[in-house]
Amino acid sequence: MPRHAPAPPGSITLDRLPTHVRAVIRCVHAPTAQAQALQRRLQELGFVPGARVEVLRRLLLGRGPMAVRIGGTTFAMRPFESALIEVTPA
Repeated sequence: MPRHAPAPPGSITLDRLPTHVRAVIRCVHAPTAQAQALQRRLQELGFVPGARVEVLRRLLLGRGPMAVRIGGTTFAMRPFESALIEVTPA
């Protein structure tokens, strides 16, 4: 598994990004073998380094799914999926 450079100051995971704050994707992590398939799927959907992303809405007080916009597409994401995506607020 490739190692990533240390996170730059201000870098957080998407699950911690406040609502309506735009960010740029830094990387998608795959800490386990099982997460590698999810990492590939997220990258196929456009969650790639350099892409701009925004959390539109959170459900269940932040413990449930969240609505995320990347490009012109809106996705529903579970917290464990969004925790794999490292972003830098724009």
